[in-house]
Amino acid sequence: MSSEKQLAEMLVPFYLGERADVRGRRIEEIWEWDFEELECTHDYIQWLFPLAERSRFNDRAPVVDAKIIGAFQTDRRLQQNLLKSLEVMLRFYGLQFSNLVPGQIERSSTYPTRKQEWVNVFDHNYLRITRILKCLIILGCVDVARSLYNCLRQIYREEGDLISSETFQYWTDAVEL
Repeated sequence: MSSEKQLAEMLVPFYLGERADVRGRRIEEIWEWDFEELECTHDYIQWLFPLAERSRFNDRAPVVDAKIIGAFQTDRRLQQNLLKSLEVMLRFYGLQFSNLVPGQIERSSTYPTRKQEWVNVFDHNYLRITRILKCLIILGCVDVARSLYNCLRQIYREEGDLISSETFQYWTDAVEL
C-alpha cells in the first residue's frame, strides 16, 4: 500500500493528466464517466477533491499539504482542472455554472431529474458535497465554493424534509473561513 507521502506526491501529476491514480485511472477518464459510474464508484471523489485530512472511507486517498495547496492556489492549469472536476459533479447533481452571471452556480434544466439521485434522506452524496466545498475553499476557489453553497442553501430551503439540518450545518461549516 502507498504511504501518505507517496499518495500526496501523486496528486499534482494526476491533476495535470500526467499520471494515473492508485487504481490506474487518469483524471480525463474520470471526467468522462457516466452518471452511474459517478454514483456507484466511491474511491474517486477523494482524488478529484482532496483534503488536508485523511479520508475515513478511503485509505488510498491523497492528503494535501501546504506545498500542494500552494501549487493549486498558484497554478492556473491546476485551478482549471479543479473547476473541470467541479463541472463534472455539478452536471451529476443537475447544477451548472450560470451562463448569465460569471462564477454563479445554479440549477440546470436536468435538476428535476438529477435531484432524484441525490436529494434523499441520508444520501452519501451529502458527504461528497461537504468534501467538494471544503476542497474548493482550501485549494483557493473560495468564491466558487460560496456560490455552490448559496445554490445548496436554496435547495435545502425547498427540500428540508430530505436534507437534514445537520447536513446543511456541515455545508455551512465547510465554507466558513
